[in-house]
Amino acid sequence: MTTAQHPLPSGFGAASTAEEVIKGVDLTGKVAIVTGGYSGIGLETARVLHAAGAEVVVPARDLQRAQEALEDMPGAEVEYLDLLDPASIDAFAEKFLASGRPLHILVNSAGIMATPLTRDARGYEVQFATNHLGHFQLVARLWPALVAARGARVVAVSSRGIRFGGVDFDDLHFEHRPYEPFTAYGQSKTANALFAVELDRRGRTQGVQAFSVHPGIIIDTGLIKHVDPEIIRASGTVDEAGRPIRDPERQWKTVQQGAATSVWCATSPQLAGVGGVYCENCDVSPLVTPETESAWYAGEETPGVLPHAVDPEAAARLWEVSERLTA
Repeated sequence: MTTAQHPLPSGFGAASTAEEVIKGVDLTGKVAIVTGGYSGIGLETARVLHAAGAEVVVPARDLQRAQEALEDMPGAEVEYLDLLDPASIDAFAEKFLASGRPLHILVNSAGIMATPLTRDARGYEVQFATNHLGHFQLVARLWPALVAARGARVVAVSSRGIRFGGVDFDDLHFEHRPYEPFTAYGQSKTANALFAVELDRRGRTQGVQAFSVHPGIIIDTGLIKHVDPEIIRASGTVDEAGRPIRDPERQWKTVQQGAATSVWCATSPQLAGVGGVYCENCDVSPLVTPETESAWYAGEETPGVLPHAVDPEAAARLWEVSERLTA
């Protein structure tokens, strides 16, 4: 079984920017939280939501850096949060809930990629712990505010990195299998997509929709700092001088284009009644089938989501496991 992955079509595309997809949407009176909202596509997401009238809250480990990044967004709030520290997640959520505000939009944009093998204080592999478990706990703690919005949307930033592997329920933290940075990244990004599937199912009766997103390949952000420069050069995404090559049809995007699908999922009226789906290029992605699989793996220009990343049974199992791991 998989979710219903059928493009609308939306009228937008790979080259659309966040400003373009939110045009005409008024977020006055709405509240948005954007993790990772002080760098890369997270910052652009926060900026565009703020410009549309939303009250924006940005959780951050580095408060000074976040405040400097948001100085052109008057009224934007910065609060401390470390996705690897469960106590800080609880403290952030408790402070937000104490404000009495509903939460209309939550964009889980923070993430790490292809790190060396590292474990958090609980012994959990850090890509899975940061990219999935930290956000899972954050959503769980903020649930009353999401329900109070009576029409909330949660956006989980996934990746085409789902190609590197699914969730290994028998060895989530690489205690028995050899560690490979991109395999761990793929597991965490698949977990992001599965999380949206099950969150949407659970939230449907309470007005909470969820989506996962492939933003595209945006190499001029801090996300690739652990990736060997030779791998970047071999990918063809940079020129001889190391400058990014832009080709949105191949998913090689600017930050403004990379933030577009997150913003579209968070705000578009086209998605009323649609949820639990994986999206890219500002539309619902088609499902990769046996007939399209070779083309999907061969080039980034073929859109689609692998079935293992939108499998409801795996999503339900991941939810139960995540509840145990985050107590």
